[in-house]
Amino acid sequence: MMTGPTFHQLKKMDRNSALPPQFKLAVLGDCATQLLSTAIRGYASYIGLGMDVFDADYNQIDALVMDDHSELYDFSPDAVLLQMCTQKLYEGFCGTALQDRSSFAESVFNRIRGVWRRIGSRATILQCNFPLLDDGVFGQFGNKTADSFLFQQRKLNYLLMQGCQEAKNVYIIDLDSLQNQLGQGAFSDAKLYYIAKMPICVDALPVVAKRVLDVVQVLRGTIKKCVVLDLDNTLWGGTIGDDGLGGIQIGELGTGHAFSDFQTWLKELKNRGILLAVCSKNNESAAKEPFEKHPEMVLRLEDFSVFIANWEDKASNIRKIQQTLNIGMDSLVFLDDNPFERNLVRSMIPEVTVPELPEDAALYLPYLRQLGLFEAASYSAEDSLRTDQYRTQAERSAFEASFHSYEDYLAGLEMKAVAAPFDTFHYPRISQLTQRSNQFNLRTVRYTEAEVEALARDDSHICLYFTLQDRFGDHGLISVVVLDKLPQETLFISEWLMSCRVLKRGMEEFVVNKIMQIAVEQGFRKVIGEYLPTSKNAMVKDLYEKMGFTRRTENRFEADPAHFQYHKNYITEE
Repeated sequence: MMTGPTFHQLKKMDRNSALPPQFKLAVLGDCATQLLSTAIRGYASYIGLGMDVFDADYNQIDALVMDDHSELYDFSPDAVLLQMCTQKLYEGFCGTALQDRSSFAESVFNRIRGVWRRIGSRATILQCNFPLLDDGVFGQFGNKTADSFLFQQRKLNYLLMQGCQEAKNVYIIDLDSLQNQLGQGAFSDAKLYYIAKMPICVDALPVVAKRVLDVVQVLRGTIKKCVVLDLDNTLWGGTIGDDGLGGIQIGELGTGHAFSDFQTWLKELKNRGILLAVCSKNNESAAKEPFEKHPEMVLRLEDFSVFIANWEDKASNIRKIQQTLNIGMDSLVFLDDNPFERNLVRSMIPEVTVPELPEDAALYLPYLRQLGLFEAASYSAEDSLRTDQYRTQAERSAFEASFHSYEDYLAGLEMKAVAAPFDTFHYPRISQLTQRSNQFNLRTVRYTEAEVEALARDDSHICLYFTLQDRFGDHGLISVVVLDKLPQETLFISEWLMSCRVLKRGMEEFVVNKIMQIAVEQGFRKVIGEYLPTSKNAMVKDLYEKMGFTRRTENRFEADPAHFQYHKNYITEE
């Protein structure tokens, strides 16, 4: 199912775009990539992202990558897209001696890995895998013999997946699954390849461009964090208020199976770290009953971070959910079977993503899967705990209400923090936090795992992560600070970000105190902070002055660690 703008519309958007460049992408291929580059620029314009694209000449990957003074490196891209087409791969396979074909995949992968290493930490790498091409020489027996092209191509795609687990700055653009989704006839055209060396047909280019931009947006910090769900005819068939517990459709029988599979998919999203919330027009007791009592429900109340069921309009309730979770509106996805409710939310809160769910519940999953809404650039074990971390916030709020003063409440939380240097175990979570944090983020720099590791190994930086726990639970890793050692005994705060879950608890003061303590211990006479404004981080524009720094320019601030007035807080360092 291909939705969205056509190639000709993207071409027009590219031509008419006046957006200032916000991301630089180099496109390299052993095939013709000019139209793909046009589609990528056009799709970037379609989603409001200004993109500067360097489109390399035909089949110049090695020449550009191996030359340190090439146009590629002069361009200084944020990311490099590598497209190596299956047709060229097959030509190489056919030119390989018969006795060497069983190791063909390893040979090609080693060459690709050499390209990755040459690019190194200079840019993130977006590596296209190889859409399946079955030459039919062995028939279905090709799946059994390592001497077949079918076997070697599938093995190569697997090696690419394995390899990018080690090469942390490499991300796969899965063209193989896209061809499977669209069908080979809709994805490629043999005549077009022979005439123009284009392995992807024009009509499929917008979908490929979207896949590339999905990864680019995640690398830039644009991430979906929460799915807001209707209940009746969305999570189950029927209406709980009218049909009762035994009358709703859920489970193995009939259309209930489609709803069960949908809930299973949502639970997997939750296990990956995506928050789930309920926004239902219902009496709360009736809305909760299936989650508490129905034996075939996959989702349970504990799977939701926020549960709102009342008779208010859904736009107002979504605003309550957003305020409770303290995440951006553009990180919400709203799923509802009712076209009226979808249109209401679209018109009143345009930042929220509202997919146009099919009328048939059996098509919910195929439709949502192909949208690619939940792209990720990293994953850590801590992601699976995110729902619990947000849900315990409600317990903290109730606990706060029992105190007469906020200071007494903070003292009663029994907070404990850890400040420690970056380590290998925490690299994924540190990288993820830099990609996800938008509001409390002073300079909004994004780091891949490879870049986090490079920072940690560079003695010219002091790299710290912070964790926090209290009597209700563990917040996990919630803040990252990178300090650059500059000449003239100066320390520059090149990165300071923090999860909004822990705002107003003294963590800001704890972090500043720690920075000053380190500055004094290591003999620095000056600490400089900088605020780089974005559309989302206005909440920290005055942070440095509030923390006791002196403003030197519009966005630069300075403090003397030797005479700094340390802040009182209620957090104990472990």
